[in-house]
Amino acid sequence: MTVGVLALQGSFNEHLTALRRIGEKGVEIRKAEQLEAVDALIIPGGESTTMAKLAHYHNLFPALREFVKTGKPVWGTCAGLIFLADNAIGQKSGGQELIGGLDCMVHRNFFGSQLQSFEIQLSVPKLAEEEGGPSTFRGVFIRAPAILEVGPEVEVLADCPVPPETRKNMMLVANDQKGIASSDRVIVAVRQGNLLATAFHPELTSDSRCFFLKMKKDNGGKMLQCTSTSETDALQEKKPYDLPIYE
Repeated sequence: MTVGVLALQGSFNEHLTALRRIGEKGVEIRKAEQLEAVDALIIPGGESTTMAKLAHYHNLFPALREFVKTGKPVWGTCAGLIFLADNAIGQKSGGQELIGGLDCMVHRNFFGSQLQSFEIQLSVPKLAEEEGGPSTFRGVFIRAPAILEVGPEVEVLADCPVPPETRKNMMLVANDQKGIASSDRVIVAVRQGNLLATAFHPELTSDSRCFFLKMKKDNGGKMLQCTSTSETDALQEKKPYDLPIYE
């Protein structure tokens, strides 16, 4: 499998490093025609507004939307989650263009500024069931978004407690958006068909289980099954799941 990584801005180098670590071929994507040569795509974290402006400048949005429709695996992390969402709130003045395809509402920078970045152990029973390993995953949240609503076809893979200082954001959103209630937890990982999205950064940990790259279609391509990549990860055998790559 050849995996493209959108390389306009953000953590694309970290994703490429993680791909090499699990034995997958990763290539940088900066032009629309490069998408024709890849079997899967990662949209990395970064500054979503800047990434959107660069994608618009290079006329990438039509090609990215077509790629999503092909049914090939697409994974968005942090800013990539925002790109894939059908709806996003909390954007800068003027908003930003989205790829869409993921039936959810995302709150951009929900957890606050860079100073409010944090790490937490997330409960991931579905991930452990499908790919083995522990039932928790180290979530690295950097100026992170959160998912406030999902559609009926979206599978929730993980949620996260809301820090006390962030709960006021949910109250403000609840007052402005019909159907969104205040809560002490928000969704941070989802899957819908060929789309995977995480509000956190798995590429910054040694846990490769969230790299759902060996996806296989069944039933006419309507659903995707995920196969573990841990057998190809020599580093994984030497380190616990919760240790970072960069120490």
